[in-house]
Amino acid sequence: MNKRFIVAAAFAAAIAPTMLSAQKPVPAPKNFKAEKCYGIAKAGKNDCAATGNNSCGGTSKLNSDPKAWIYVPEGYCERIVGGSKTPR
Repeated sequence: MNKRFIVAAAFAAAIAPTMLSAQKPVPAPKNFKAEKCYGIAKAGKNDCAATGNNSCGGTSKLNSDPKAWIYVPEGYCERIVGGSKTPR
């Protein structure tokens, strides 16, 4: 077989699950009571977003995007610098 074909197939098989999993919404944690905290997620580490191009988990392009949120334990969002319970 052609080596290029084998390498391309292996590469596609390796990245396909990553690309598909990045588009799923993140469920709320079950081991603690959680709340959504906007404006504190690193780029690509958000759970979801209120509106815009990064509506799915892991798709934020900006650090501290005011519309992207992550789950934090209840009561902690307002303690974090830049954290907000509502999108800005």
